[in-house]
Amino acid sequence: MTLLRDHDLSAAFDHGSLAYDRLVAVNPGYHRDLRRSARRLGLADGGRGLRLLDLGCGTGASTAALLAAAPHAEIVAVDASAGMLERAAAKRWPAGVTFVHAPVEAMEGPSAHGRFDAALAAYLFRNVSDPDRVLGAVRELLRPGGRLAVHEYALGDGRAPRAVWSAVCGAVVVPAGLLAGDAALYRHLRRSVLEFDTAAGFATRLRRAGFRAVRALPQPGWRTGITHTFVARAPGAAGERA
Repeated sequence: MTLLRDHDLSAAFDHGSLAYDRLVAVNPGYHRDLRRSARRLGLADGGRGLRLLDLGCGTGASTAALLAAAPHAEIVAVDASAGMLERAAAKRWPAGVTFVHAPVEAMEGPSAHGRFDAALAAYLFRNVSDPDRVLGAVRELLRPGGRLAVHEYALGDGRAPRAVWSAVCGAVVVPAGLLAGDAALYRHLRRSVLEFDTAAGFATRLRRAGFRAVRALPQPGWRTGITHTFVARAPGAAGERA
């Protein structure tokens, strides 16, 4: 199977949105780990006065995580899947949360949406065709010194993380997707993780894109070595590099 990209991936998520919330609800720690990644942005005063960007918001789980970490912030949540975004927008949100239907690549340049103080990208980068281009776009969308947290499946070094991920997918993830009628999407999930950067590799990619103060922080439990929060800062002045 080839990985799903662009329109094909958006269409798969459109269909998968029907069962997505039910499937992640039985995934222990899914929402807790997103909240942990949002907290790792280290936003002060409940985000008062800040503009935050939620990239690849899906059905709104990462948006809720950002809101829990920064209840007083303005949040713009973006996703390429109309189906996922429809289900996110249908939930109850405070007035400061808005949703935008667009591929993240369309967010290039600050002119249309302004700049942001911080951004959270959950399960996004292994699903885009050109992660370096997207990182460049995110860097330009952030204010100088702005914060980025990437919550992503990025395997640690060695065989153990790959073995655990493959076992979980074979026993739980792919069968659940098959029952939901979304086998192709969940096979993509399995393969996309195996073919994506390692944790060290993605940290290097962030530095190469110009981000500084890059750290890869593990998630606890069985996700250790599988899911990481990458925290980083945009350059603090024009031309500054990591």
